[in-house]
Amino acid sequence: MHRVVITGFGIVSCLGIGAENVGNALRQGKSGIVNDPERSALGFRSPLTGQISGFDRQAYLSRKQRKTMPDFVLHAYVAVEEAMGMARLTREDVHGPATGIIFGADSSCESAIRAVDIVRATGETKAIGGATVFGVMNSTVSMNLGCLFGIQGACWTVSAACASGTLAIGQAAQLVASGQQQRVICGGAQEINWQSTSSFDALRAFSMDSVNPTRASKPFDSRRDGLVPSGGAAALVLESHDSASRRGVPIAGEVLGFGFASDGESMAVPTGVGLGMAIRQALHQAGAGPEAIDYICAHATSTPRGDAVEAQVLLDIFGDIQPPTSSLKSMTGHELWMAGASQAVSCSIMAQGGFIAPNINFEEPDELSSRLNIIRELIPQGPQMALCNAAGFGGTNAALILGFQR
Repeated sequence: MHRVVITGFGIVSCLGIGAENVGNALRQGKSGIVNDPERSALGFRSPLTGQISGFDRQAYLSRKQRKTMPDFVLHAYVAVEEAMGMARLTREDVHGPATGIIFGADSSCESAIRAVDIVRATGETKAIGGATVFGVMNSTVSMNLGCLFGIQGACWTVSAACASGTLAIGQAAQLVASGQQQRVICGGAQEINWQSTSSFDALRAFSMDSVNPTRASKPFDSRRDGLVPSGGAAALVLESHDSASRRGVPIAGEVLGFGFASDGESMAVPTGVGLGMAIRQALHQAGAGPEAIDYICAHATSTPRGDAVEAQVLLDIFGDIQPPTSSLKSMTGHELWMAGASQAVSCSIMAQGGFIAPNINFEEPDELSSRLNIIRELIPQGPQMALCNAAGFGGTNAALILGFQR
């Protein structure tokens, strides 16, 4: 089996465009959450959302190339370009069967709704346009980027709710470890529009604490009342250690362990059974005990039930050890299908920058979170072995263990 290393990463999120800007926001404990007046006008219960600022759609690619790309696919393109630049890869390098691309994504809602609206307004389908079909499919990210970059290896999308991004990275690592691919570009993407979140609002899943938006997402805090939707895209270049050494490129990190499991019970209510199995599986694959983990990048989304379940799992596995723990969703909100990839990129950013970001808005712990080591202030030292947790609707769970050299 080949060692799987990270040679590049990139990100577009509500914390900024590019790893440097996101790193600065993480270091400062800066939130990207706002109130969206359009959601209020449409009758949403909660107007809260992450907001990507300063992204100019016209600045990338040609108009013809963009026709098949919803905004979140273009976000993924920008994240991949940044990751490839860091990895010192050109389009010629990735053109061919040795490179694959796997992204986590589980909806392309806005494009589908626009197509339906056109039919209803015009009474015919020809006004939709031939490019639309490539934007409405869940696989739109991998399809578009695979064609743009000339990928001839693996090229598909993982759809598994909020575990999608983590599972995409884990599957990519498996392909590299087995030697089936020399490298895989992987990550997650999530559309950041009201159309994709209206059903969540109907489920009463969102925080109603909109008086001060930047304080609405408060994972593990006893006052938490729901998640805040967000999105964007995050990408990693994974390749074999031998390949990276031959190319002489700096190694940003390593995928040491990957685990996955399902609760097999409720569609919407997590039990913790699957998450616990996924974490233990990742630890086993990494050949590490709980004491080796020096940072937990928690999934915690700021929902009463979900955070409590994850807290209990961490108490069961780590006992009295309890490594420093934070949920970056306190700043980003819940980036849904992108979330796991965002966590992996953020851990890489923090390792490179020599810090661990805090869990902002954590002021009043509850009975379970009071027994965790929740970070309230920045730690001026990067992680060496980080655990990233992910959980999604349908009881889908995944965990990654990433290693970094100081």
